[in-house]
Amino acid sequence: MKLILRLLLNALAVVILSYILPGVGVDSMFTAIIVAVVLSILNFLVKPILVILTLPITVLTLGLFLLVINAIIILLAAKLIDGFQVVSFWWAIIFSLLLAFLQAILHSILKEDQ
Repeated sequence: MKLILRLLLNALAVVILSYILPGVGVDSMFTAIIVAVVLSILNFLVKPILVILTLPITVLTLGLFLLVINAIIILLAAKLIDGFQVVSFWWAIIFSLLLAFLQAILHSILKEDQ
């Protein structure tokens, strides 16, 4: 139950950001749920591999290269999902930063309710 609630909160965050950011688009709430699921799967499977492969440059940039990895994950999700569009790499970086911030806020509200 908690997993489903977290996915719905992530989908809500995706929808909110698609209204705020002109470079990001989501067709429907169902598409936002699919985006939340696909981003979770990509963060679980692909991101650790990318982090290990780019460890030297990540250390060299003091961790800032992780923003690039997050943007790559979001652009990959945009390529995989038809109703989810991200215009450019820079919009993907902005989207990833704001998504992490909004998810932190929404999940903290969820923890206060319990």
